[in-house]
Amino acid sequence: MSLDAPASVTAGALDAYIRALPKTETHLHLDGSLPYELLHAWKPETYPSRPYFHAPDYRFPSFPKFDEILLGHALPWFTSPERYHESARLTFAKHVVANVRYVECSIHLAVAHFINVPVREIVAAIHAAVPAGLTVKLYAGMLRSDYAGPMQAHIDDLVNQEGIAGVDLHGHEPAPTEAWTAPVWARLRAAGKVTKCHAGEFDGAHRVREAIEQLGVTRVQHGVRAIEDPAVVALAAERGVTFDMTPISNVRLQVVPDMAAHPLRSLMAAGVNCTVSTDDQLVFNNTLLDEYRVLATEAGFTRAELARVACNGWAVADVPAATRAGMQAEVARLAGL
Repeated sequence: MSLDAPASVTAGALDAYIRALPKTETHLHLDGSLPYELLHAWKPETYPSRPYFHAPDYRFPSFPKFDEILLGHALPWFTSPERYHESARLTFAKHVVANVRYVECSIHLAVAHFINVPVREIVAAIHAAVPAGLTVKLYAGMLRSDYAGPMQAHIDDLVNQEGIAGVDLHGHEPAPTEAWTAPVWARLRAAGKVTKCHAGEFDGAHRVREAIEQLGVTRVQHGVRAIEDPAVVALAAERGVTFDMTPISNVRLQVVPDMAAHPLRSLMAAGVNCTVSTDDQLVFNNTLLDEYRVLATEAGFTRAELARVACNGWAVADVPAATRAGMQAEVARLAGL
């Protein structure tokens, strides 16, 4: 296309290209991505059609404030397996529209305990919502302090949960990673589960090192602040660690000042496999198409760079080798590589 083509034509061509790419989403909190329209239809007097935190220029002042807004909206909805099913069905339908073919998403394990519903029933309800053509791997997310008290039994039972592909440590990152975590993570890996950890978002590069060296993970959720320590970046590249990054979330939460300052490109250039996802669509009001679009329009990503991001997702997707190769070949064809 000519460089002097009309901006609207260029934007339309970019959107068509992004949509055509067969994509993965590997960092999605399912309860944090409750479609807001469900809340509005349920209680319009409580949930207005345009909440203030959906404004594009809104910035969350702190992680606790973000957590307050997220939980204040999500928890009233998730009271039964049927509610999980309805939310997941709409969420996954949006993935299909955006040509997302593979999703790794998590549920907050403590909610099942809080509402006194067996984890297996929630897991079954979510898997029943997966449409044809979409592969979904479900993870159990938990706080760094969740092994204390009644949550311990739920966590220990995850080795027997066939519908759970792995686990993810999330929540307020400055909280210490407790001694239970490493042996539990090792036990879950031995049972065939994938282990992830949120790190390098609201705490520094040392937490990324901790996740890799002490917890043994090869999947770091975020990893943004690893860029502060070249040695940690080199460690991640050497160990083949993937950073499942969420650029719009990082801007809205003020982890980075703007999209142009996001270290995604620098981390990929240093050899770290980086994917792109949406994090919590309920509060950020974003889609995976939006993530790719802002990388192009605000961070200057080329079509080839967007294609690499898509291929990076397929590199870690839990799919047959033939499927991975086919998807990456399709990405390369669309990008003209």
